[in-house]
Amino acid sequence: MRRGLFVAAMMAAVAATRFFFRSHLLYDLDSVDFGLALQRFDPSVFQPHPPGYFLYVMVGRLFNAFVSDANEALVVMSIAASCGAAWAVYMLTKEWYGRGPAAVSALLFLFSPLCWFHGTVALTYIVEAFFSALVGWLCWKVYSGRTGFVIPAAMAFGLAAGFRPSAGLLLGPVWLASMYRMNWKYRFAGLGAFAATVVAWCVPMLLASGGVSSFFRPLVQLWVTVPGRRTALNDPASVIARVFTIGWILILCFGSSTIAAFGGSEAPASRDRTRFIWIWIAPGLCFFSFVFLLFVNSGYLLVVTPPLFALLAARVHGFLCGARYQRLRWAALAAGAAVNCAVFFFAPLYCSRQSVVEFERNLRAIAGDFQANLNAGDTLIIGFDSHFLGYRHAGYYLPQFRVVQYPEVASGGGRKVFAMQGRDTQLVSEFCLDRYKEFVFFPLPAGGEYAAYGEKIRALLPADALRVRKVGGVTAFSGSIAALRTLFPSTARAGCRAR
Repeated sequence: MRRGLFVAAMMAAVAATRFFFRSHLLYDLDSVDFGLALQRFDPSVFQPHPPGYFLYVMVGRLFNAFVSDANEALVVMSIAASCGAAWAVYMLTKEWYGRGPAAVSALLFLFSPLCWFHGTVALTYIVEAFFSALVGWLCWKVYSGRTGFVIPAAMAFGLAAGFRPSAGLLLGPVWLASMYRMNWKYRFAGLGAFAATVVAWCVPMLLASGGVSSFFRPLVQLWVTVPGRRTALNDPASVIARVFTIGWILILCFGSSTIAAFGGSEAPASRDRTRFIWIWIAPGLCFFSFVFLLFVNSGYLLVVTPPLFALLAARVHGFLCGARYQRLRWAALAAGAAVNCAVFFFAPLYCSRQSVVEFERNLRAIAGDFQANLNAGDTLIIGFDSHFLGYRHAGYYLPQFRVVQYPEVASGGGRKVFAMQGRDTQLVSEFCLDRYKEFVFFPLPAGGEYAAYGEKIRALLPADALRVRKVGGVTAFSGSIAALRTLFPSTARAGCRAR
């Protein structure tokens, strides 16, 4: 009874810490894609971006029926997934090391800076972490010979792929390894349950996308233009940078408890458990090392963290149970939790509470100034492909304006451009300049990299084409609408019928 109360209390603490520090606006470029998809599911125009995350969007719509704001609906899902992940990590650790380390694992998850952040924003990564922990725990049961978990593990794995398709790739080996230990009767049962689960969401997804071709064409195009250009085959030296990035992200995830990885012992080694852990985490570590990883996508690494939480928890528990200096040991644990809290609240990183608050303050100020000082009828907004304060945020929070993304994109039918209005996206082969008098660049975040990019874009225009103007309290660059033909040579049209 007392142990059940502890688990319930920990889940309540996870929910409370995420709820009270939740984001209030769609934080990331991908967050806006998901928010738009709650109204219309269409991966071909990145509502959301391929591969669609169909079950995530559908469950988001369910939450949206009760919570009218898209961000709030998706954040509620992140909070629920955080609670589920804390429970699954607890159960996994209890299975491997016992109740004491399991309690420590729940505490480590509660105060994890990266898990805390992803429990407060509208992104899929904490949902994938939950499914990783759940699938891994169920697969361990199967791996250990418990046949009653074959179908639950298969169904959980199938659902995981529906929420975040990368889970199908990264968790596939651990599921297959667990099934390999079963006889053919249970293998067929598991494969059948998995197939039925995938068909149940995949067919509606393809229908909602407009068919197989409409779904896979933008997915292939996105792969070719972004991750496909950054693999180890194209840039071998990038592997070293990604390996260091992985290490830094894992430190950010575990915070002060990372120290436990370099000392102590969790328990007598189990060859089966060690092999299982490597099968679980190796696909993700290899993919992010050799294929694709950016620091701004640090949530990718959450898929490999559940077994690492268990390993660290066992070591921390062993430290706390030392025979000497008990009070100092518990004080060290409290100090570590305080350090993790400080990282979450104040670290100068995109994944801190401070950065979320600053972003929301800036976005509200810019959107308010644009609404109060610009005429949506004769002003075209140009936004950029930026994770923060980019074209997506401009289009979502200024729905009365027409917003066009720079640059043009290559498409099967030639050069096209993404355009938004009324919180809906189109990929158009041309847009008409005639109805507008001027254009305004949506301001990017402050910082050297963003400033350099802005300078690069402005340098493409004639020297007298731009002027600096104050839009309320915001400095923005604007210009005559005719100058846009330089930036959009294939899609900007003059002397055409406005549309």
